[in-house]
Amino acid sequence: MLIDLDAYLKRIGYAGSRAPTRATLQAVHELHPRAIAFDSFDPWLGRPVSLDLATLESKLVAQRRGGYCYEHNTLLWGALEALGFKVQGLSARVLYSTPPGGGRHPRNHMLMLVETPHGPHIADVGFGGLTLTGAIRLEAGVVQQTPHERIRLTRAGDDYVLEADAGGVWRQMYQFGLEEHIGPDYEVANYYMATHPRSPFVVRLVAARPLPDRRLALANTALSIHHLGGPTEKRVIASATELRRVLEEDFGVALPDDPRLEERLERLVSEAG
Repeated sequence: MLIDLDAYLKRIGYAGSRAPTRATLQAVHELHPRAIAFDSFDPWLGRPVSLDLATLESKLVAQRRGGYCYEHNTLLWGALEALGFKVQGLSARVLYSTPPGGGRHPRNHMLMLVETPHGPHIADVGFGGLTLTGAIRLEAGVVQQTPHERIRLTRAGDDYVLEADAGGVWRQMYQFGLEEHIGPDYEVANYYMATHPRSPFVVRLVAARPLPDRRLALANTALSIHHLGGPTEKRVIASATELRRVLEEDFGVALPDDPRLEERLERLVSEAG
C-alpha cells in the first residue's frame, strides 16, 4: 500500500519518531481515532464505500471525513506499512451487545496484527464507541491498560476474545483468529455491511470519537458522553441544526456533500420526537 504519510500524520497530529517501534505504534494508534471519527454516513445515505487507499486518503485525510471499521483500519494499515511495520489483516466476529443464545455473527469486523520489536500487537481503530485507543500485545490472560479502558485477551479454542473493562464489568467485544485476511476478503464483507438493508450502518446513523477524558457516541439522535472514570451523560438531540453542530464540532466530522443529508437529518429528529 502506498500512502501520503506526511498528510496522514499531519491529519492525526503526530510529529514524533517514524521508527517502527512499539512507542510509535502506540502514539499513532491513540491519535488516529481521536482525530478521525467513526461514522456511518455513507451507508446510511446509500452511498458506496470504497476501500481503495487513494479514495480513503481523499475522504478521511483530505476531506476530513470519518468512516467505519474497514475504512479506518485500511488507512491505518497503509500508514503502518509506510512507517516500516509488518502488518497482517485479521477478521473478527462481533460479540458486543449480542445476548446469550443470540446466535453467532459472521466475521465482519476488521483488525490487524502488527509486528513490533516487542512482539506482535493487535491494532484496531474502527470499533465504534469502544474502539481501542492503544494497540495491545497478543498475549492472553493478562490485563493491559490503554489510554481509556483496561483490555484483556482470553482464549476460545484456537481463537482469541477481546474484552474491555466497561465500568467495572468485563464486556466481550469480539472473537478473532490469526488466519490472514487480504483485500478481497474485506471487499466482500464491506459490500454487505454497506448495502444490506439490515446492516446496522444502513438502518441508523452512528458516530463515535474518543477524546482524552471521555468518549462520545451517537445513535441517530441519542448522544452519550462517557466520562473517563466517571458518569455517563445522555441526551436526545432535538433539532437538525443541533445535530449538525454536534457532529461537526464535537465529533469533528466534515459532513458529506449530499443533497439528501438535510432531509435525512430532519427526519431523524422528527421520528425521535
